[in-house]
Amino acid sequence: MSLMDILSLVIPATVFLAAPLIFTALGGLFSERSGVVNIGLEGLMIIGAFTGIVSALYFEGLGLGVWSPWLALIAAVLVGALFSLFHAVASISLKADQIVSGVALNFLALGLTVFLVRSIFGKGQTDYITYRISRENIPLLQDIPFLGPLFFQRVYYTSFIAILVAVIVWYVVFYTPFGLRLRSVGEHPMAADTMGIKVNKMRYIGVMLSGAFAGMGGAVFALTTAGNFAGNTIAGQGFMALAALIFGKWHPLGALGAALFFGLAQSLSITGQAIPFLQNVPQVYLLIAPYVLTILALAGFVGKAEAPNAIGKPYEKGSR
Repeated sequence: MSLMDILSLVIPATVFLAAPLIFTALGGLFSERSGVVNIGLEGLMIIGAFTGIVSALYFEGLGLGVWSPWLALIAAVLVGALFSLFHAVASISLKADQIVSGVALNFLALGLTVFLVRSIFGKGQTDYITYRISRENIPLLQDIPFLGPLFFQRVYYTSFIAILVAVIVWYVVFYTPFGLRLRSVGEHPMAADTMGIKVNKMRYIGVMLSGAFAGMGGAVFALTTAGNFAGNTIAGQGFMALAALIFGKWHPLGALGAALFFGLAQSLSITGQAIPFLQNVPQVYLLIAPYVLTILALAGFVGKAEAPNAIGKPYEKGSR
């Protein structure tokens, strides 16, 4: 097998598997840059995956055909943003422990979706959707020598959208007044309040954006990979996205790079048996590699990462 053959196996799979992680990590960035810890990303992805599949089935029933998965993505974004309000109200208005609230969000999402699936479909999983987001060849770009077969043939549009969104988020967070306000309430909320910035309002927006982006991430995974929804459809991707956020040092482009790295680890677990120098590695090691990397990143072993100064601290007006 030539180097080109190996790259043509690994790189498309890496970009494809990284897309849900990119969306979700960017969502986590909005929340944590505003000062609210969000370990409920797993639950938000579950809600997004459930909404994506159920919405796609509904839209297919209306006869919308190939537009169904794209409309389902929009539905997942809206429902994800609304569901994140549980975490926002608990952690911002009620000043509950943000870690506990995030854990509760994960359990609530899993229990609620499993209950709804059994109530609606009478079994442990939904039906399979007919129209998935399909692989496409990108006109003109697919003919570029070397790069064309790797990046622009049989690819998902959602992968390119995820990378483009990461660049847009980078610009919004660091070069717009909104981004400055968001970062200020996460670094020094009292100073931001003194300047007339509504701290709690900005934090609500940050958490709801995390729900919207994580909902998108879960729906992208369900509508491209799974094709249906069950209780184990989202199995740790939300925690990988959180690890990518920390690994990327709460920077949009850093999170993008980290998500691609985790995507590479996942792709090797799928394509490893076809690659000569990985054929003799027991597959179980390749399968657990992404989760081991997640633990290392979350434990802080992958370089020092400094979180926003006010993260995890409820803001009380007038307090010092």
